[in-house]
Order: sequence, then structure tokens, then C-alpha cells
Amino acid sequence: MSGSLRGRVAIVTGAGGGLGRAHAIALARHGARVVVNDLGAEREGSSAGAVAEEIRRAGGEAIVNGGSVTDFSAMEAMVRQAVDQWGRVDILVNNAGILRDKSFAKMSLDDFRLVMDVHLMGAVNCTKAVWSIMREQNYGRIVMTTSSSGLYGNYGQANYGAAKMALVGLMQTLALEGEKNNIRVNCLAPTAATAMTAGILQEEVLAKLDPASVSPAVVALVSEDAPTRTILMSGAGSFECAHITMTQGIHVGHAEDATAQVRARFAEIRDRTGEIVPRTGFEQAHHELTKSGMNTDSMSANGRAVVA
Repeated sequence: MSGSLRGRVAIVTGAGGGLGRAHAIALARHGARVVVNDLGAEREGSSAGAVAEEIRRAGGEAIVNGGSVTDFSAMEAMVRQAVDQWGRVDILVNNAGILRDKSFAKMSLDDFRLVMDVHLMGAVNCTKAVWSIMREQNYGRIVMTTSSSGLYGNYGQANYGAAKMALVGLMQTLALEGEKNNIRVNCLAPTAATAMTAGILQEEVLAKLDPASVSPAVVALVSEDAPTRTILMSGAGSFECAHITMTQGIHVGHAEDATAQVRARFAEIRDRTGEIVPRTGFEQAHHELTKSGMNTDSMSANGRAVVA
């Protein structure tokens, strides 16, 4: 056990196996006390119980929680359990997830809602349950688990992709709102061999995608010097960042042929030369109005930007 996270209390959802297990063990190895959350965790012989016991055998501290991330009251109870045990919550890793893959034409709305409920609302429930505590203690580190399926799309995963991209939007805003209270919020986009990827990738590929190789990214995202508003990608020992960018584009004003110009100049609009990473949604309006020649220094009458 090293000490970079010593004194910190972490919650990892879906930590009974796969990525969640690897994250919980990695956080404990760096000194964090860990709540190992997974459905049915309190049952004798549960996988989450085995993870907690593995942490304790290695000299760490861990407790289990079997609440569903889809149940806000259960997540509130989980947070109370952590506070009762250790007095605080510093780290939340929203990892729990499911798959219900089918082409959109064949996918039921029930399966669409279920995936959204587990991935998106599950992260919302857990984050809401820790948010006031982190604000009061002026410290928090939160990780949302996004996916390349959300960032770039993947056939048969409309529900999963929608949920995973929604988590990026959640991260972007919560990072801004948490900044003054030293709450840093980031996204992890992992590539790993788990129960969720079994049967999707070839065996020789899965052999290289050990979940443990992803977890150093999680430790970095929850450390004292963690970034915020970062989409960190990790798999097979590699680490990259993804960005949602904005091109320089064009300005045509209110020309009568504006539609024709947009159609004719799409290559210019899409040109990524000089693209930017906006700090807030307001930056889109700022960029567009500046190109129109407007001084945007005091464009918002009430100090808040209103954007679509």
C-alpha cells in the first residue's frame, strides 16, 4: 500500500468485478478506504465481499454496500454508511453499468430506458448523494465512466452511446459548478476485457485488455493534483485524451443565400485548423458573435449566458 490517497474515502460502484474491482483495489493500494458497491454485496460469498476481503488482506480498509445505483435513497444510505464508518467521502467512481445491445430498429424502449437509468441516472443518483458533503468539506473527486461508444458511436449501442455521451455533458457542467469548492469532475473512457465485453472482441485482443491497466487513470483522476473537465482514455496500458472541439467555421451574416453558402462551404466549416476547446457553452455564442463584429464583453445583462 502506498500513501498518495491516505486518509481519503472512496466509493466505487459496480466494484464486484471487472473494471470496478480493479479500480477499488488500485485506490486501496494507494491508501484510500473503499466502499465496494455492487448489487447483493452484503450476501455471503458475494463478489463484492471478496474484493473487500482482498483489500483487507493486503492491509487496506474496505466495506461493502449492495444498493442499486438506480435507487437514490439507497445511494444516500450508502453515503451515510461511508460517513458513519470513516467520517467523510472524498472520491466517487461511477462505474456501474449494463449492456442491452441491439440495433435501434430492434431495440425496445424498455431496454433503452434501463440502460439510461443505470448509466446516466445511476451516476446522477450517486453524485447527488455525495455533492453536498463534498461542497461542505471543500474537496471532492468524481469520475464518470464514459465510452468510445458515446464519443464516437458504435453499431447496436444507441442506448449505451446516448447514456455515455450524456455523462460527458454532466461532467462538463458539474466541473464548472464544483470548481469553487475544489470538486474536480472528470470522465474515464476505458477499453477493457470485462463481462460486458465478453463475446464482442477476439480472445487474443481481450488478453491485452486487462482492467487493471486502466485503473492508473482512475487514480490520477482522483488524486490531489487531479485535472478537471478531462476525458481520459485508457486501455492496454495506453492513455489518451478526447476533446469536444469547435472549428473556426465561417461567418455569412444574414445573407439571403446563407443556406446555399453553408451547403457549398461545408469543407471550410469542418476544417479543423485552429479548432478550439470551449471552456463553457457560452463560448459558442462568444465565438459566433465575435466573428459578426460584436463586442461580447458585456453581452449578458444579468451576468449569465443563455445558450441553447
